[in-house]
Amino acid sequence: MKKLINHPERVVREALEGLAAAHGDLVRVHFDPDYVYRADAPVQGKVAVISGGGSGHEPMHTGFVGQGMLDAACPGQVFTSPTPDQMVEAAKQVHGGAGVLFIVKNYSGDVMNFEMAAELLEAEGIRTASVIIDDDVAVENSLYTQGRRGVGLTVLAEKIVGAAAEEGYDLEQLKALLERVNANGRSMGMALTSCTVPHVGKPTFELAEDEMEIGIGIHGEPGRQRMKLKPADEVITMLFESVVKDLPFQAGDRCLLFVNGMGGTPEIELYIAYRKAKALADEYGLQVVRSLVGSYITSLEMQGVSLTLLRLDDEMIRLWDRPVKTPGLRWGV
Repeated sequence: MKKLINHPERVVREALEGLAAAHGDLVRVHFDPDYVYRADAPVQGKVAVISGGGSGHEPMHTGFVGQGMLDAACPGQVFTSPTPDQMVEAAKQVHGGAGVLFIVKNYSGDVMNFEMAAELLEAEGIRTASVIIDDDVAVENSLYTQGRRGVGLTVLAEKIVGAAAEEGYDLEQLKALLERVNANGRSMGMALTSCTVPHVGKPTFELAEDEMEIGIGIHGEPGRQRMKLKPADEVITMLFESVVKDLPFQAGDRCLLFVNGMGGTPEIELYIAYRKAKALADEYGLQVVRSLVGSYITSLEMQGVSLTLLRLDDEMIRLWDRPVKTPGLRWGV
């Protein structure tokens, strides 16, 4: 295992210390329990938007804390769900009196722990709402979840809903918007290599030099199919057709096209992937009116790509364009 770390047991702690040192103007980091929160929190009268999950997917979620996105994020250990006490303490730190919205990826541990946190907060008089993101079309059930996994759409949801919260939407409005985003987005990914969890010290799975895995999960879960490596255009066509037919998307739909790197994929390859995905969208008659290309929800150093399509309406477009200022995503400020 070759990694730029000190001790496997301290990877998350030291990464959070580095985040705090690098972005002290935007975020604060609390330890024991661990959570990252906006430097200006709590924002009075604003619904607090909180997400979280296992570390190893950076910049999601800790890198998306700040103006126009998340009020707080709860990082677990690598590929391990955060605990209810993290979520409860983070919520109390950022609660501005208007309630708390949890954005939860559909993994069993995340769902269970966020539910427990919501119950504890409600018992203390803090109103909460939760929405589960389940956009992965690759498999119906996996090692980590019942039902579809939550993947790339989470990034888009956090941006759109975070902007709405900044505008002053109330808790019920935010929950309805988040449900609408989730209903209109689909994703699928693939891997050229595995990743290595630091405290495990060996690859999560094995792929031969001439193999790839289609439909892989962000924790290295098995996908739909293992096959011989194919050219980029063929790979993206497989992903795109699975995504576009699932909703299904229709000619004339306005869409956001998100091509995401899994952590070890160079940007030059992501733009090769976007080139083909955009051409396919044109063939299907989809209007790609917004786009995002880069590594925003990763799987440590895995080489691979995921593709997300979100069907947009006027409200989503306006909110997507609103200013955002976080360590991992920023524009308009």
